[in-house]
Amino acid sequence: MPDRDFQTAASNGLALDDTCRELGDTRRWLERAVIGLNLCPFAKVVHVKGQIHYAVSRATQAVELLDDLKKELNSLLALDPGARDTTLLIVSRCLNDFLDFNDFLAQADAVLAELDLQGVVQIASFHPQFQFAGTQADDITNSTNRAPYPTLHLLREDSVDRAVAAFPKSEDIFEKNMQTLTQLGAEGWAALDVGPHGKMGP
Repeated sequence: MPDRDFQTAASNGLALDDTCRELGDTRRWLERAVIGLNLCPFAKVVHVKGQIHYAVSRATQAVELLDDLKKELNSLLALDPGARDTTLLIVSRCLNDFLDFNDFLAQADAVLAELDLQGVVQIASFHPQFQFAGTQADDITNSTNRAPYPTLHLLREDSVDRAVAAFPKSEDIFEKNMQTLTQLGAEGWAALDVGPHGKMGP
């Protein structure tokens, strides 16, 4: 974990061991699942270049998370994309229920409107209980959008547009991911060991 992450954790009175674990779990998921299974063909480049910022929110209520979201949005746009292209905001102490998290996303989009960032930044989301409509909870295809912790992915629209333009048939990514997870199966997913390595919650 970069020194600045240690300093941020310490200055806020956070438990460094929890922060290290949550950052490590998220990096492991990114490397083994998102990049390892090529679920997002755009992720490897920014990962290799060190342009992904990982932030851990200690919010225990949605209103506190909204404040953290605003902070991370402003921090992202204060830097050149070459230094920080995207941010993963990891939420470990609230919104552990997927339906609650899903409801929160409307508030997150409202923050973009409040900050006049619509068309500038988009928010993608991941959750350990993610479930596509019309699927069973144990359907392996749900794992395409499952991360160790509830996570808000802050993406610059310009970067998304460039990535899509550079990748032929980007509209086929979703279908390809479904096939990848189906072929991998539940045992194969479990073998990746990309779940949280510790309990969530306060």
